Amino acid sequence: MKSKDLILGHLASFFAYVIFGVNTIVCKDIANCHLLSPMFLFCIRSVGAATLFWIISIFTPKEKVPLRDLCGIFIASMLGLFLTQISFLKAITITTPMDATIVATMTPIMTMFVSAIFLKEPITLKKVGGVLISFSGVIFLIFNSVYDSGAVDKSTPLGIALMILNGLFFALYLGIFRPLISRYNVVTFMKWMFTVSMIAALPFGASDIVSTNYSQFTPKLMLDIGFLVVFATFISYFLIPFGQKRLRPTLVGMYSYLQPVIAACVSIYIGMDTLSFGKIVAAAMVFVGVGVVNNSKARADADKNTD
Repeated sequence: MKSKDLILGHLASFFAYVIFGVNTIVCKDIANCHLLSPMFLFCIRSVGAATLFWIISIFTPKEKVPLRDLCGIFIASMLGLFLTQISFLKAITITTPMDATIVATMTPIMTMFVSAIFLKEPITLKKVGGVLISFSGVIFLIFNSVYDSGAVDKSTPLGIALMILNGLFFALYLGIFRPLISRYNVVTFMKWMFTVSMIAALPFGASDIVSTNYSQFTPKLMLDIGFLVVFATFISYFLIPFGQKRLRPTLVGMYSYLQPVIAACVSIYIGMDTLSFGKIVAAAMVFVGVGVVNNSKARADADKNTD
C-alpha cells in the first residue's frame, strides 16, 4: 500500500477518535443542562446525519440496494446506531466522562469474541487472560466510583453497565455485519443506516421533540448540538471507514485508546471530572488486558495482515 494512503488512514483514524473523546465531554455537558432527553438527542443525530449523507450521495456513484440487504441494514442500524447511541446517551448522564471512556476501550475485546462466534476467528488462552484482566479493571472501577466519597461527580453501576452494553452492541454490529458493510461504499451504506435509525427513532422521540422548550436553548447548547450532529456523527462516520480501508483492523482499533486520554484531559481541565489513584489503576488494568489481546494474534493472522 502506498505511503500516502497509510498516512491518510492514520490521520483519519486519529481525528475520528479525537472527536469521539471530545464528544464524551460534549454529551455530558448537554446532559448537565437537563433540557434534552437521550431519545431527543438520538433523533436529531439521526435526522441530521441522514440528511447530510443523502445530500452527499447526490454527488457519488449510485448503488442499488436490494430488499434483502435493506433488511440486513435494518438490523445493523438497530445494533450499530439505535441501541449503541441510546445506551451511550443514557449512560453519560450517570457516569463521569473518564469512566465512560475507560469502559469503552473494552469494545475491541468484545468485537474479538463476536468475530470468533460469527466469523470463526480463533481465540487463544492468552486472549482469554487479557479479557479477564480488562474485566477486573472495570469491576475495580465500579467499586472505586461507588465508594469514592470525595468525588464531586460519581459514576453509578447502572451507568457503567450501560457503557458495557454500548460496547457489546457495537461489537455485534462490527462482528456480524462486516461482509454487508464491505459490499457498499461508505455513503450508500451510511445514508441507509441513518435513514432506518431515523424512522425507528421518530415514533419514540416525537413527543420529546414537540415538548422540548426551545426558548431555553443557549448559544453554547446549540454549539454542543451542532458538534454532536456534524462532527461526532456525520464526519466521524466518514473517517472511520476511510481509515479501515487503508490500515489493518488492529491499527485502527489502537486509536480507540485515544478516547479516555482525550476525555480525561479535557474533563479534568474544565473541572468536569477528577483524576484519582483508583481510576489510574482501573485504566491501567483495562489497557494491559487490551494490549495482551492485541498481541496474541495467531502467526497466520499476522502474516495475512502484514502490509
